[in-house]
Amino acid sequence: MGQRDPILVPEVSQHEVEVRQGFTGTELLLFGAVLDPGGRAVGNQYDIVVVLKGPAEPARLREKGRFLGVWVNAESTDFRSVPSFFAVASSRPIDEIVDEKTAAIYEFGTDYIQLSPSGVIDLDEQARFSAGLVDLKTRQQLYKQDFEGVQISEQVLYQARITLPSNVTTGTYTAETFAVSRGRVIASAQTEVEVQKVGFERQVEEYSQDLSLLYGLLAVMLSVGMGWLAGRLFAMI
Repeated sequence: MGQRDPILVPEVSQHEVEVRQGFTGTELLLFGAVLDPGGRAVGNQYDIVVVLKGPAEPARLREKGRFLGVWVNAESTDFRSVPSFFAVASSRPIDEIVDEKTAAIYEFGTDYIQLSPSGVIDLDEQARFSAGLVDLKTRQQLYKQDFEGVQISEQVLYQARITLPSNVTTGTYTAETFAVSRGRVIASAQTEVEVQKVGFERQVEEYSQDLSLLYGLLAVMLSVGMGWLAGRLFAMI
Protein backbone atom coordinates (compact mmCIF):
# COMPACT_ATOMS: atom_id res chain seq x y z
CA MET A 1 0.00 0.00 0.00
CA GLY A 2 1.18 3.52 -0.75
CA GLN A 3 1.54 6.02 2.06
CA ARG A 4 -1.63 7.87 0.99
CA ASP A 5 -3.74 4.75 0.68
CA PRO A 6 -6.47 4.32 3.29
CA ILE A 7 -6.31 2.00 6.29
CA LEU A 8 -8.79 -0.84 6.62
CA VAL A 9 -9.76 -1.75 10.20
CA PRO A 10 -11.67 -5.08 10.24
CA GLU A 11 -13.33 -6.95 13.09
CA VAL A 12 -15.51 -10.01 13.54
CA SER A 13 -18.32 -10.64 16.01
CA GLN A 14 -16.66 -13.76 17.47
CA HIS A 15 -13.12 -15.01 17.08
CA GLU A 16 -13.97 -18.42 18.51
CA VAL A 17 -16.83 -20.67 17.43
CA GLU A 18 -17.50 -23.64 19.71
CA VAL A 19 -18.95 -26.74 18.09
CA ARG A 20 -20.93 -28.76 20.61
CA GLN A 21 -23.40 -31.62 20.34
CA GLY A 22 -26.49 -30.33 18.57
CA PHE A 23 -24.59 -27.47 16.86
CA THR A 24 -26.87 -26.05 14.17
CA GLY A 25 -24.54 -23.41 12.75
CA THR A 26 -23.90 -19.79 13.58
CA GLU A 27 -23.80 -16.38 11.95
CA LEU A 28 -20.65 -14.27 11.83
CA LEU A 29 -20.83 -10.49 11.63
CA LEU A 30 -17.80 -9.04 9.84
CA PHE A 31 -17.56 -5.29 10.23
CA GLY A 32 -15.06 -2.44 10.34
CA ALA A 33 -14.11 0.96 8.96
CA VAL A 34 -12.07 2.49 6.17
CA LEU A 35 -9.96 5.48 7.31
CA ASP A 36 -7.20 7.58 5.81
CA PRO A 37 -3.71 7.47 7.42
CA GLY A 38 -4.70 10.39 9.64
CA GLY A 39 -7.62 8.46 11.15
CA ARG A 40 -10.32 10.46 9.35
CA ALA A 41 -13.06 9.17 7.07
CA VAL A 42 -11.81 8.49 3.56
CA GLY A 43 -14.74 10.27 1.96
CA ASN A 44 -14.21 8.72 -1.49
CA GLN A 45 -16.53 6.23 -3.13
CA TYR A 46 -15.35 2.66 -2.61
CA ASP A 47 -16.66 -0.89 -2.48
CA ILE A 48 -16.03 -3.63 0.06
CA VAL A 49 -15.47 -7.33 -0.65
CA VAL A 50 -15.21 -9.88 2.17
CA VAL A 51 -13.78 -13.37 1.58
CA LEU A 52 -14.07 -15.99 4.35
CA LYS A 53 -12.10 -19.23 3.89
CA GLY A 54 -11.94 -22.40 5.94
CA PRO A 55 -8.88 -24.64 6.33
CA ALA A 56 -7.59 -26.12 3.07
CA GLU A 57 -7.69 -29.88 2.66
CA PRO A 58 -7.01 -32.46 -0.08
CA ALA A 59 -10.03 -33.85 -1.90
CA ARG A 60 -10.82 -36.56 -4.44
CA LEU A 61 -13.76 -36.06 -6.77
CA ARG A 62 -15.29 -39.02 -8.61
CA GLU A 63 -17.51 -38.78 -11.65
CA LYS A 64 -20.46 -41.15 -12.03
CA GLY A 65 -20.97 -43.03 -15.28
CA ARG A 66 -23.40 -45.68 -16.57
CA PHE A 67 -22.01 -49.17 -17.15
CA LEU A 68 -24.41 -51.90 -18.31
CA GLY A 69 -27.31 -49.80 -17.04
CA VAL A 70 -25.79 -49.28 -13.60
CA TRP A 71 -24.31 -46.06 -12.20
CA VAL A 72 -20.69 -46.67 -11.15
CA ASN A 73 -17.64 -44.55 -10.30
CA ALA A 74 -15.88 -43.60 -13.54
CA GLU A 75 -13.15 -40.99 -13.86
CA SER A 76 -11.74 -39.18 -10.83
CA THR A 77 -9.27 -36.44 -10.02
CA ASP A 78 -7.44 -35.29 -6.91
CA PHE A 79 -7.10 -31.75 -5.61
CA ARG A 80 -4.20 -30.90 -3.31
CA SER A 81 -5.71 -27.82 -1.67
CA VAL A 82 -9.46 -27.22 -1.44
CA PRO A 83 -10.99 -24.66 0.97
CA SER A 84 -13.28 -26.57 3.32
CA PHE A 85 -15.46 -23.43 3.44
CA PHE A 86 -15.60 -20.45 1.09
CA ALA A 87 -17.90 -17.42 1.21
CA VAL A 88 -17.82 -14.06 -0.55
CA ALA A 89 -19.90 -10.97 0.24
CA SER A 90 -19.65 -7.67 -1.61
CA SER A 91 -21.35 -4.29 -1.75
CA ARG A 92 -22.14 -4.68 -5.48
CA PRO A 93 -21.87 -7.40 -8.12
CA ILE A 94 -18.21 -8.26 -8.64
CA ASP A 95 -18.26 -7.52 -12.39
CA GLU A 96 -19.27 -3.94 -11.52
CA ILE A 97 -16.38 -3.56 -9.06
CA VAL A 98 -13.31 -5.10 -10.73
CA ASP A 99 -12.34 -6.78 -13.98
CA GLU A 100 -12.09 -10.54 -14.36
CA LYS A 101 -8.31 -10.60 -13.92
CA THR A 102 -8.44 -8.79 -10.58
CA ALA A 103 -11.33 -10.98 -9.43
CA ALA A 104 -9.26 -14.08 -10.21
CA ILE A 105 -6.22 -12.77 -8.33
CA TYR A 106 -8.18 -12.11 -5.13
CA GLU A 107 -10.69 -14.97 -5.54
CA PHE A 108 -13.74 -12.72 -5.58
CA GLY A 109 -16.28 -15.49 -6.12
CA THR A 110 -16.70 -19.24 -6.37
CA ASP A 111 -15.78 -19.07 -10.07
CA TYR A 112 -12.31 -17.86 -9.08
CA ILE A 113 -11.38 -20.31 -6.31
CA GLN A 114 -7.77 -21.38 -6.88
CA LEU A 115 -8.05 -25.16 -6.76
CA SER A 116 -4.89 -27.24 -7.18
CA PRO A 117 -5.50 -30.42 -9.19
CA SER A 118 -2.85 -33.13 -8.92
CA GLY A 119 -0.98 -34.61 -11.87
CA VAL A 120 -1.39 -33.90 -15.57
CA ILE A 121 -5.00 -33.25 -16.54
CA ASP A 122 -6.73 -31.99 -19.66
CA LEU A 123 -7.88 -28.37 -19.34
CA ASP A 124 -11.48 -29.14 -20.29
CA GLU A 125 -11.54 -32.07 -17.88
CA GLN A 126 -10.04 -29.90 -15.15
CA ALA A 127 -12.72 -27.25 -15.68
CA ARG A 128 -15.45 -29.90 -15.54
CA PHE A 129 -14.18 -31.42 -12.30
CA SER A 130 -13.60 -27.99 -10.73
CA ALA A 131 -17.14 -26.92 -11.57
CA GLY A 132 -18.45 -30.19 -10.17
CA LEU A 133 -16.53 -29.71 -6.92
CA VAL A 134 -17.84 -26.14 -6.50
CA ASP A 135 -21.39 -27.29 -7.24
CA LEU A 136 -21.12 -30.10 -4.67
CA LYS A 137 -19.78 -27.73 -1.99
CA THR A 138 -22.47 -25.17 -2.83
CA ARG A 139 -25.25 -27.75 -2.37
CA GLN A 140 -23.69 -28.65 0.98
CA GLN A 141 -23.90 -24.93 1.91
CA LEU A 142 -20.12 -24.83 2.31
CA TYR A 143 -19.58 -22.48 -0.67
CA LYS A 144 -21.70 -19.36 -1.01
CA GLN A 145 -21.64 -15.85 -2.40
CA ASP A 146 -23.78 -12.78 -1.81
CA PHE A 147 -23.00 -9.88 -4.12
CA GLU A 148 -25.21 -7.49 -2.16
CA GLY A 149 -24.25 -8.78 1.27
CA VAL A 150 -22.12 -5.83 2.41
CA GLN A 151 -23.75 -2.66 3.74
CA ILE A 152 -21.69 0.55 3.82
CA SER A 153 -22.64 3.51 6.03
CA GLU A 154 -21.41 7.06 5.38
CA GLN A 155 -18.57 5.60 3.27
CA VAL A 156 -16.82 4.79 6.55
CA LEU A 157 -18.40 1.77 8.26
CA TYR A 158 -19.25 -1.56 6.66
CA GLN A 159 -20.78 -4.83 7.77
CA ALA A 160 -21.52 -8.26 6.31
CA ARG A 161 -23.17 -11.38 7.71
CA ILE A 162 -21.97 -14.86 6.75
CA THR A 163 -23.57 -18.05 8.06
CA LEU A 164 -21.50 -21.06 9.03
CA PRO A 165 -23.55 -24.27 8.61
CA SER A 166 -23.59 -27.16 11.06
CA ASN A 167 -21.25 -29.28 8.91
CA VAL A 168 -18.28 -26.89 8.99
CA THR A 169 -14.76 -28.24 9.37
CA THR A 170 -12.91 -27.25 12.53
CA GLY A 171 -9.74 -25.21 12.28
CA THR A 172 -8.60 -21.65 11.60
CA TYR A 173 -10.75 -19.55 9.26
CA THR A 174 -9.36 -16.42 7.60
CA ALA A 175 -11.57 -13.42 6.90
CA GLU A 176 -10.02 -11.12 4.29
CA THR A 177 -11.55 -7.72 3.67
CA PHE A 178 -10.76 -5.61 0.59
CA ALA A 179 -11.56 -1.96 -0.12
CA VAL A 180 -11.84 -1.36 -3.87
CA SER A 181 -11.95 1.96 -5.70
CA ARG A 182 -12.08 2.47 -9.48
CA GLY A 183 -11.33 -1.18 -10.11
CA ARG A 184 -8.24 -1.23 -7.87
CA VAL A 185 -7.78 -2.79 -4.43
CA ILE A 186 -6.71 0.19 -2.32
CA ALA A 187 -6.59 -1.53 1.08
CA SER A 188 -6.83 -5.02 2.54
CA ALA A 189 -6.72 -6.59 5.98
CA GLN A 190 -7.19 -10.00 7.54
CA THR A 191 -8.56 -11.41 10.76
CA GLU A 192 -9.04 -14.98 11.96
CA VAL A 193 -11.82 -17.09 13.44
CA GLU A 194 -11.10 -20.34 15.28
CA VAL A 195 -13.73 -23.06 14.90
CA GLN A 196 -13.17 -25.85 17.42
CA LYS A 197 -15.00 -28.73 19.02
CA VAL A 198 -15.52 -28.58 22.79
CA GLY A 199 -16.73 -30.99 25.43
CA PHE A 200 -17.24 -34.68 24.68
CA GLU A 201 -16.93 -34.19 20.90
CA ARG A 202 -13.45 -32.69 21.29
CA GLN A 203 -12.33 -35.54 23.57
CA VAL A 204 -13.50 -38.11 21.02
CA GLU A 205 -11.69 -36.28 18.21
CA GLU A 206 -8.44 -36.04 20.17
CA TYR A 207 -8.73 -39.69 21.23
CA SER A 208 -9.24 -40.81 17.61
CA GLN A 209 -6.12 -38.90 16.51
CA ASP A 210 -3.77 -39.67 19.41
CA LEU A 211 -4.77 -43.34 19.88
CA SER A 212 -6.09 -44.19 16.44
CA LEU A 213 -5.47 -47.97 16.63
CA LEU A 214 -7.19 -48.39 20.00
CA TYR A 215 -10.00 -46.07 18.90
CA GLY A 216 -10.57 -48.18 15.78
CA LEU A 217 -10.64 -51.42 17.78
CA LEU A 218 -13.12 -49.97 20.27
CA ALA A 219 -15.33 -48.71 17.44
CA VAL A 220 -15.38 -52.17 15.84
CA MET A 221 -16.11 -53.86 19.17
CA LEU A 222 -18.92 -51.40 19.88
CA SER A 223 -20.47 -51.99 16.45
CA VAL A 224 -20.29 -55.78 16.88
CA GLY A 225 -21.72 -55.55 20.39
CA MET A 226 -24.62 -53.34 19.29
CA GLY A 227 -25.36 -55.68 16.38
CA TRP A 228 -25.38 -58.72 18.70
CA LEU A 229 -27.61 -56.92 21.21
CA ALA A 230 -30.05 -55.88 18.48
CA GLY A 231 -30.20 -59.47 17.23
CA ARG A 232 -30.97 -60.79 20.71
CA LEU A 233 -33.71 -58.22 21.21
CA PHE A 234 -35.38 -59.07 17.90
CA ALA A 235 -35.15 -62.78 18.74
CA MET A 236 -37.05 -62.17 21.98
CA ILE A 237 -39.90 -60.32 20.23
